[in-house]
Amino acid sequence: MGLFPPFLKKKKSFFSPEEEESIVNAIRLAEKKTSGEIRLFIETHCKFLDPIDRAKELFLELEMFKTKDRNGVLLYFAMKDKQVAIWGDEGIHQKLGQAFWNAEINTILTEFKKKHFVEGICHMIQDVGNALQSNFPFEKGDNNELSDEILFGK
Repeated sequence: MGLFPPFLKKKKSFFSPEEEESIVNAIRLAEKKTSGEIRLFIETHCKFLDPIDRAKELFLELEMFKTKDRNGVLLYFAMKDKQVAIWGDEGIHQKLGQAFWNAEINTILTEFKKKHFVEGICHMIQDVGNALQSNFPFEKGDNNELSDEILFGK
């Protein structure tokens, strides 16, 4: 077995290097104001019928539940299947509730229908970052617990 999970071995990007940089910068900017963590996982096809099940699986595989305040959020996209899901850890989910996540999904779907993929993702990152900031503001000593890089599956 290798050092990295199988989904991290093969990178297939749906974005130009400039677009990837914009997305990563959006994550970094959002995380500067919060102790929360945002990760983005993109793959071609969803293994499951329900993308929420896939987001939860990835959240666990990536061990995002190990953040100090249980405030990690995974944004999941299966591009060819046109599926999207958000999985927030228990700390942030208890504060925001399901209505917040549903509203974010509706917003991103509206953006995607307009073919605003990068802008929509960056907007979602900003919204999630603002929610994290409101509930888990950055405090002295907070560290970036998870990588800000985009994760690509197969």
